[in-house]
Amino acid sequence: MNDLIRGKAYVLGDHVDTDQIIPAQHLVYSLTDPEERKLYGTYALSSVPPEGAGLPDGHVPFVAEGEHRSEYTVIVGGGNFGCGSSREHAPFALREAGIEAVVAESYARIFYRNSVDGGFLAPFETPETLNDKVRTGDEVELDTKAGTLTNVTTGESWALQPLGDVAGILEAGGVFEYARQQGLIPA
Repeated sequence: MNDLIRGKAYVLGDHVDTDQIIPAQHLVYSLTDPEERKLYGTYALSSVPPEGAGLPDGHVPFVAEGEHRSEYTVIVGGGNFGCGSSREHAPFALREAGIEAVVAESYARIFYRNSVDGGFLAPFETPETLNDKVRTGDEVELDTKAGTLTNVTTGESWALQPLGDVAGILEAGGVFEYARQQGLIPA
């Protein structure tokens, strides 16, 4: 996990589920084959409805046609982000597309744990609604140590909930690497 994450924001509404994050028909690709891994990025967020999962401005494509990496680095979502099935492919797909962090009002527990356990992305929680203050394409800066999100485009800044104990797991690259570093399992 980088101390400072900079890039464009992609904004979503409430209740973005794992089927929207990575549709079930795309779970057939290998997680270990480098070329097939890219397909998880290609199809990430490809099932978000046209209204942007509850946003009035509509849906902007997350990944450009024929690409596997998105131009966006941070997702700003609403409540219950990652609800639905317990697939660990969801945070994996977002990472493959280039997402380093998600900032949301709340998370489905399994999505949050899968994000942390796999070391895929940093799931920050915000105590206030931000998906009506940040727009898709705004330049943002997320200070992971200070726990702040700044909309560079507008100059606004918000305090986020601290990551707490999960920060060490994310910095290690996942729960198994963290356990090895802590001497909890053999190296």
